[in-house]
Amino acid sequence: MTSLRTPSVPAGAAGFVPALEGMRALAAGAVLLTHVAFQTGQVNNSPVGRVWGRFDMAVAVFFALSGFLLWRSHARAAWTGAPSPSTARYYRSRLVRIVPAYLVVVVVVLTLLPEARGAAPETWLANLTLTQVFVPFSLTVGLTQMWSLSVEMLFYLLVPVIALLLAGLRGPRVRLRVPVLIAVAAASLGWAWLGGLLQVPRGVNYENWIPGYVPWFVAGLILAEVAVAPIDRFRWVRELGARRRLCRLAAVAVFAVVATPIGGPVTLDTPAHWQFATRMGLGGVLAFLLLAPPVLEPRGARMRLLDSGPMQALGRWSYGVFIWHLVILSSVFPLFGVVPFHGRMGYVAVLTAVFAAAVSAVGYSWVEEPCRVALARWEEARRPSLPPARDTGAADQARTAIPATASP
Repeated sequence: MTSLRTPSVPAGAAGFVPALEGMRALAAGAVLLTHVAFQTGQVNNSPVGRVWGRFDMAVAVFFALSGFLLWRSHARAAWTGAPSPSTARYYRSRLVRIVPAYLVVVVVVLTLLPEARGAAPETWLANLTLTQVFVPFSLTVGLTQMWSLSVEMLFYLLVPVIALLLAGLRGPRVRLRVPVLIAVAAASLGWAWLGGLLQVPRGVNYENWIPGYVPWFVAGLILAEVAVAPIDRFRWVRELGARRRLCRLAAVAVFAVVATPIGGPVTLDTPAHWQFATRMGLGGVLAFLLLAPPVLEPRGARMRLLDSGPMQALGRWSYGVFIWHLVILSSVFPLFGVVPFHGRMGYVAVLTAVFAAAVSAVGYSWVEEPCRVALARWEEARRPSLPPARDTGAADQARTAIPATASP
């Protein structure tokens, strides 16, 4: 085993990290479970019910994972002087990765799901354009989880802007990047109070706008900065990340705190401002603790469960699980004669997970992967006409995490 006192290159410094694919699978499973728990009536103020409800904190992991993967190339450019990633290529990659499979689900739900048929034109438009968080009452049955994808899509759009804003923090000022990110995350905790001053239309929840989730994304940005920085920087953070057991125990402790009333209600009740701010702050810490080991452990370290074949497959299908699981859950109840909010959580969870995995595997093979391959071929066909340059952000952009949802 590599000594913690020996400087080493972190696993997340460059390239594909298999354990992160497995972590994505676990997060998708947690999101599915929290929704099944809610729909079967198991989410309540009992200790067990609060735990099921707080599995929605898996969203923090998804947001931080996206932040890490999409920011890594920008951090590398700042710390090493490597070329910055192509903005145009980045946007193409995000569009092709997210939109085709998403549009399939939206059309299927709004045309075939009985509870969602007959949606108003503005509901169609909001869901097709991923602007649900800004349009009143546009989160419909089978698609309510898409609020988080709407938030994450806005983050995707802002990544190059954030990189531009921090462009001056290079050279002697590069050491200020992490403190600045921490300060921004801390300041964003005031969104619960500031957003409450806005006059938003009825049916719009300002807490579901991106300013509220800055700490979750910043957790990933900081991991990216630490991973690509010279090995003599952030040494204590890397040593912390290499201590798997310590990080896991700390993550369990943070989760336990969030699962108490300190983290706010686990039902659809509106949290107090301080509860929302606390959950956002602790969510960033939780995501950092869970992602630090696979990102910051020395390159070559193995994580048996997360690196396993089944977890890798489920990680590849996790986006499909996210976008399909609620419509599948809605269909399981009538198809198998289960009454919503009347128990049988284990039975419903197994059925939902099996069908979600199957549909996601098909969607990955028929929609997601063909679209990705088509984009790669198109880019390759254009390559001779482009100036020869190494796009250091291409690998990061191709393997980005997909969000899940926190809303039952």
